[in-house]
Formats: sequence, structure tokens, C-alpha cells
Amino acid sequence: MGNRLFQEARKYVEIAKNSAGEETVSRAKNALSSAFANSTVAEQAQLREMQQELEQYSQNR
Repeated sequence: MGNRLFQEARKYVEIAKNSAGEETVSRAKNALSSAFANSTVAEQAQLREMQQELEQYSQNR
């Protein structure tokens, strides 16, 4: 089935990257934070990558 929080974090990061809204970016950051504590080491590495993508997106808009 997979980690639901991880899946939600991935979804919100993708939505934030396709949106100009600050609220959407904030939601994605919260989802990443929530997912991190409940993830495997491999998922945590992917979450870090998503967080970096989100930060780059936020800085470039």
C-alpha cells in the first residue's frame, strides 16, 4: 500500500510546483514535515530531494 503521508507529500509538492500560491507551498512544506518522521530511510532521502525542489521553486518564482 505504501506510506500515505509520503504519498501526500509527493502530491502536494507537485501541486505547489504547478501553482503560484504561497498557501500551496506552505501545505507542501507541512506535508513533507509530517511524512518525514514516519518514513523509511529511503523515503526520507526522497523527501529531502522533494524539499530541495520545493525550495528551489520557491526561490525562483
